[in-house]
Amino acid sequence: MITKTAIWCLCGLIAYGSFAGAQDATVTADVALVNSGKKSKPRKADNVVLWLTPVAGTTVPTLPLARNAERPRLVQKNKSFEPHVLVVPVGTSVEFPNRDPFFHNVFSLFEGKRFDLGLYEAGSTRNVVFDKPGVSYIFCNIHSEMSAVVIAVTSPYYGISDRKGHVAISHVPLGRYTMRIWYEDALPEELNKLTREINISPGASNLGAMRLPATNLPPSHENMYGRDYTPPLPDSPSYERH
Repeated sequence: MITKTAIWCLCGLIAYGSFAGAQDATVTADVALVNSGKKSKPRKADNVVLWLTPVAGTTVPTLPLARNAERPRLVQKNKSFEPHVLVVPVGTSVEFPNRDPFFHNVFSLFEGKRFDLGLYEAGSTRNVVFDKPGVSYIFCNIHSEMSAVVIAVTSPYYGISDRKGHVAISHVPLGRYTMRIWYEDALPEELNKLTREINISPGASNLGAMRLPATNLPPSHENMYGRDYTPPLPDSPSYERH
């Protein structure tokens, strides 16, 4: 027997679903990276992060967002992190599984979340909660070639560009937002210039093309002790670098 309460709940869900579908949009943009220099040519690239934060004083409806059942993870495999760039809401716990046949030592001591997971063996996993907003640069204290970036944001509306430079952020409620962009090879002052307020409406959800100057600086960093990396001892197979 269907009760009146069940009917009211069903009608409410249908009405809410119609409201949600009419009040949100998929925000898109296309990013082109431009090398520094007057004669440089534009080039498109992946791993450009774009996120939207509601403007102070602006109220947007809270809509259900599709979320992965699996916990976000940075996998250590083939002496690299997969993926290289990961974006998560503040408060998210990220897994760091070691799927290489040797030890890793994951750390971040520069910006964002500071941590040291210590030395852990193949097949094991460590977790880190990114409890404050910011950019965390992740490295391995054994393998200098390994690097990744975790960006913790205070908004659920974010996206990462694909290989063609295309970004899509789904289920964004209509309203006014502050748009921010991050890219690993862009200078902070250049990124700040791209920060602006935008209005998302049914007819204005495409942010168009964006040109982002990139520096192409060679990546370099020290180990967790502030020293240059040195190869492991020949009689220490657990630290094998290959």
